[in-house]
Amino acid sequence: MQKLKTPAEIEAMREGGKILATIYRDLRPRVQPGVSEKELEAWVDKEIIRHGATATYKTPEVNFPASICISTNEQIVHSVPSDYVLQDGDVVSFDLVITYKGMKTDSAFTMVVGKGNGVKNHLITSTERSLYAAIDAVKGPVRTGDLGAAIEQVLKNAKLGIVRELVGHGVGHSMHEPPEVPNYGKKGRGDLLAPGDTIAIEPMATIGKEKITVDHEDGWTISTADGSLAAHFEHTILITENGAEILTQL
Repeated sequence: MQKLKTPAEIEAMREGGKILATIYRDLRPRVQPGVSEKELEAWVDKEIIRHGATATYKTPEVNFPASICISTNEQIVHSVPSDYVLQDGDVVSFDLVITYKGMKTDSAFTMVVGKGNGVKNHLITSTERSLYAAIDAVKGPVRTGDLGAAIEQVLKNAKLGIVRELVGHGVGHSMHEPPEVPNYGKKGRGDLLAPGDTIAIEPMATIGKEKITVDHEDGWTISTADGSLAAHFEHTILITENGAEILTQL
């Protein structure tokens, strides 16, 4: 399980989480038709530095070729920002990990560029709702199956595909720590999460099938195998005595 974090390390994650949330707040209005993924990545890179943080993806721990993952339409996660120019109606996801005072925080969100429609809005709102259903399931010590069950219930009710091959995880000293946090499960099953644990919960859903594929050229980009649209939401949370504290929100 996770290595225990000191109060100072938890506070560093709180501070880092606020920085990450601030970057996302300021990024959203820049996501407009006509801007390229690489332009957005360059802006994020400068903001991370300006806030005194480090782009974890660019460190030897990860060796990702950019400071942020930008995944568009059928791309789910880990997509390398490209010269692609965003179009009205695109569904685009952002996934960012930063290191601040030696500690990592991780968060993701999905939005429609310009004007959306019923199907796209349903995908995005339902996936986000499943994230908060999992967070609401934390009433103190909790098992990963309780979180997965909460996510699964929302996504099943929404008739969305659940990406089962990708999971949430512990986070803090490293970007990925034990335990894994699947986006499906049974209540009362799985690893026990105790007060002081910090985890990244990250449901991913599609409007089609659940099967995924990895881009063999860049080795990073994960997309839906059937080409259907996907959404991804994520927060880093701290398990407390009686609930959850979301570290990556303002």
